[in-house]
Amino acid sequence: LVFSPDGKYLALTDTRTRTVQLSDSASGTAAEPFHGHASYVSCPAFSPDGTRVVSGSSNSALRVWDTHTGATLKGHTSCVEFVAFAPDSKEVTSGPRNNTIRVWE
Repeated sequence: LVFSPDGKYLALTDTRTRTVQLSDSASGTAAEPFHGHASYVSCPAFSPDGTRVVSGSSNSALRVWDTHTGATLKGHTSCVEFVAFAPDSKEVTSGPRNNTIRVWE
């Protein structure tokens, strides 16, 4: 569970449906969930500018979504444990259980 930088939205993961759900933090109204992970979803994060959400999964996949398009970043060999955007929103750092950290542009 994570708030958008402006505090207007929440991003949360649903392990049962393997989705990321965005909800309006004031009203609780949920947007259509982001589908695409094939296994357990964890560690959602918003970009500092609030235009993208990234999440990792137990099958080593990293997914990035915005309101119109989605892109998948791959490159880990074990469960993705954390993700974080750089302050300028241009890079994402991710890390799995095997202590390999990746920086994505």
